[in-house]
Amino acid sequence: MSQNTPSNTAGGASSAPQAEGLGAAATPAFSPLYQQIKSLILQSLQAGEWKPGDTIPSEFELAARYRVSQGTVRKAIDELAADNLLVRRQGKGTFVATHAEQHTQYRFLRLQPDVGDQRSEGPAERNIVECRRLRAPAEIARLLGLRSGDPVLQVRRVLAFHGTPAILEDLWLPGVPFKGLTLETLAGDRGPMYALFEAQFGVRMVRAEEKIKALAADAESAPLLGVAPGTPLLSVERLAYTYNDVPMELRRGLYRTDTHHYRNELS
Repeated sequence: MSQNTPSNTAGGASSAPQAEGLGAAATPAFSPLYQQIKSLILQSLQAGEWKPGDTIPSEFELAARYRVSQGTVRKAIDELAADNLLVRRQGKGTFVATHAEQHTQYRFLRLQPDVGDQRSEGPAERNIVECRRLRAPAEIARLLGLRSGDPVLQVRRVLAFHGTPAILEDLWLPGVPFKGLTLETLAGDRGPMYALFEAQFGVRMVRAEEKIKALAADAESAPLLGVAPGTPLLSVERLAYTYNDVPMELRRGLYRTDTHHYRNELS
């Protein structure tokens, strides 16, 4: 049996993972066959075999590669498309999703104007306040799955709309995947930051977890946001992951909500 071929048992399930790289911890017992195929495709995405924007092989080709039915491959791809990792285009094929596409640029930006919508408001104006490399403090290392003292990159920026500051963000990125990222690179790029991460560093953020709470502007954040100390702000902490749930960014933002609101969709 090929190293990339999962076992196809009766009922479309496997009692143990068969593909190379799928350990017992990664795939539970009796994992449906399409879930094994989904894991194999994710491995290829993570390894960079197909990059953001690329066309992946057809269902027929993947079925032959993994020695399973096209229906099994189709179900795996359906789930990856539902997770916004792949994009189906009628008559053209299936593509690796990318943050460079217009319709996905605001996927992770939840601050909406009270009047109108984000797309009509246009992209935020960005001011990179600071970009520095340092040793990861224990808390940052734990959240990013690093060891305390590993290199990280810390970025501070202010996002504004029509000249009015709206968001103050501190970002921490693992140092190794983002080696070479500088303040000049960030300041000179006008597209979405996640699109920059894709294009220059091969890192794609695919999902995020957020914690939200209210707090007051302090003496450090107030001037950067153009508000008085004590002004109510929304604090949003986001941990963003790349393929296979590898943490790649910790982001802590302070949001003004006098002319904007935080919008989420539940389904």
